[in-house]
Amino acid sequence: MTVVPDALLVETLTRLFTQTCGHEVIQQAETDGWAEVVWEPLAATGAPWVGVPESVGGSGGTLADAIAVQRLVGRFAVPLPVAETGLLGGWLAGAAGIALPDGPLTVVPQRPNDRLSIDGGVLNGVAHRVPWAARSSLILALVGDEIIAVEPGAAGVGMDVVRNLAGEPRETVRFDGTPIAHRAAAPAGVDAIALRQRGALCRSAQIAGALERIAELTVEYANQRTQFGQKIARFQAVAQHLVRIASETRLVGMALDGTVAAFGGGDATFEVASLKSLAGESGSDVTTRAHQVHGAIGMTQEFVLHQLSRRVWSWREEFGSTAWWRQGLGQLVADVGADGLWPLVSEGSASLLPA
Repeated sequence: MTVVPDALLVETLTRLFTQTCGHEVIQQAETDGWAEVVWEPLAATGAPWVGVPESVGGSGGTLADAIAVQRLVGRFAVPLPVAETGLLGGWLAGAAGIALPDGPLTVVPQRPNDRLSIDGGVLNGVAHRVPWAARSSLILALVGDEIIAVEPGAAGVGMDVVRNLAGEPRETVRFDGTPIAHRAAAPAGVDAIALRQRGALCRSAQIAGALERIAELTVEYANQRTQFGQKIARFQAVAQHLVRIASETRLVGMALDGTVAAFGGGDATFEVASLKSLAGESGSDVTTRAHQVHGAIGMTQEFVLHQLSRRVWSWREEFGSTAWWRQGLGQLVADVGADGLWPLVSEGSASLLPA
């Protein structure tokens, strides 16, 4: 599978986000929980639904196109549920035969402490850290072997306002006899494991985009800031930070491309686990070094760096933390044994398929 996204799509969205998603807009969205000035023109392009087949109401396009959209979301710190609307919510809606609404979608991330049950035609229980639940047209969830959708404004829905470290809405949603708007059996391949993998892929793509912007900002700053009569980029300690930032950022990008190729071809358990672990680890390293290079200015509200670093710190914990994916990766390696280690490393998840 090709991992080269549509160049016109990338160019169009880069221009759109440059014009609409500036520093002040992101700051205000962290207060308001929404950015209509970004969502309206973005939705008009159909970009949130890229990667969702046209046959189910999406915008079509390849997985590489959809991941490129997520990468730009990370690069510009877009304060909107773009992944939830398309690659996650659109995927579930399409699998359930639910017509895609014009507005945003969200999904229940299937956290271990979620408790959801269906009683007849109503939903009961609680779901934690649901992205932008209050602003979504539908909340989709996997309950047992069914895909269900409820309206956020339906009877019996209660929400506790929660924000992640980046100021993005992550509501706790309580359902008490809430009518189910749509309900369908989940087809093969659509389950909690698949949702977690898709979510991890999306968050890793967003982290990759954020790291690319952080690397550019840090190199630019180090080549502008002077100390003792010379640019700080010339100091050995700073130069070491810049090299490490660039190499870790590039490594995450390469891992993302490899995972997209594997994901589009079938099982990608090994690649997703490796990518999400790497994105979390490199994200921690890159943001630490970037803030060290920037010094005090990197912590100010007036500078863009904190908007990116706080998102990296938040996204690395969603759809499985770095530690959770590390443990899963280690278990996978242990399960294949000594004879299966090299095939796993060299061939990836393809080596796990029956001969």
